[in-house]
Amino acid sequence: MEDIDRRQHLRDILKHLILEPSGFTPEHAANGLHSIMRGEASDAQMGGFLTALRLRGVDKQPQMIAALAEEMLRNALTPALETDTKCRQQFGVVADIVGTGGDGWNTFNISTTSSLVAAAAGLQMAKHGSRASSSNCGSADLLESLGCDLGIITPSDVAELLSEHRFCFLFSSTFHPSMRYLAKTRRELGFPTPFNVLGPLTNPVRPDRAVIGVHSKSLGPVMAEALHLLGRRNYAVVCGDENLDEISIAGSTQVWHIDGNGHIDHYTIHPSDFGVPTHPLSAAAGSTLEENQATLRRLLNNTLEPSDVAIHDFVLVNTGFLLFVSGVAATMKQGAEIARSTLESGKVKCLLENFAKATQALRAQENSTTAN
Repeated sequence: MEDIDRRQHLRDILKHLILEPSGFTPEHAANGLHSIMRGEASDAQMGGFLTALRLRGVDKQPQMIAALAEEMLRNALTPALETDTKCRQQFGVVADIVGTGGDGWNTFNISTTSSLVAAAAGLQMAKHGSRASSSNCGSADLLESLGCDLGIITPSDVAELLSEHRFCFLFSSTFHPSMRYLAKTRRELGFPTPFNVLGPLTNPVRPDRAVIGVHSKSLGPVMAEALHLLGRRNYAVVCGDENLDEISIAGSTQVWHIDGNGHIDHYTIHPSDFGVPTHPLSAAAGSTLEENQATLRRLLNNTLEPSDVAIHDFVLVNTGFLLFVSGVAATMKQGAEIARSTLESGKVKCLLENFAKATQALRAQENSTTAN
């Protein structure tokens, strides 16, 4: 690996990107991000870099996306998945389900709910996420409203939480602290940049399996190739035909599935493959934090209202596909059946309550240590 002290400053990288764009390489992109994450770039330089990357179409180039993602992962806080009684192999398959956001549909928190259902069904879920940016209620917002103290979770806590609950939330701001230098610039620019698609690629656990939703069908093969370049296998990139960053409950979804040998297979799936009826996306819309919380409580308590049926089936389809990709289910239909029985059993509610209590205990322990 190149000596980090000899890497170029962002100012020089930006000059290359603007004046010699044809010679701009993935290594240049990674070096520019490295300069930012060292805190040596000015606001003007960061704004220029992000704008130039967008104008040069870097978000359409798998090699560039993979280089930026790998640089983020190099600088992330990486949990060691081992405890006093369990080594990495004993954790088995660790998975994630996540979307890029930005699809404009503002659906209910499907991936968050699906991650909880999958964990209750026996899959180890390392959920990488943040608060809302393009929706009314992000994954962290919803879980925190239900008593989970997500900000207390550090890399040293991940293995124990996964071991005890088969679920852990990795707050992106905690595990990617160096990205704080870019946060203000990204907010102030007000338009999407290539960094909007990096979140799903940069889970610091580097899960064994994942379902990643993208907000446009044109991004699907790009994201799949970037994952391939990052060495990911048994991952699936999905995009509903409505340009939805989840598996659609309204109709067909495009899938780019990276198999164990690295081959990318493109195919189409439909709710009928899961034994689930279709519903209009409007029936699965998200709302305020309070209303999404109430909906999730009804799902977990098996007290569904007629207006919840579409969201319930939406969760079955997305969880079912994750269980299929992760090898828990032999077919997509079996995956949905496992998801249904897991929801109805009350296991998901129990898992969420226990995980919340565990995070609260971590906070109490920290407060006690600080007081002493």
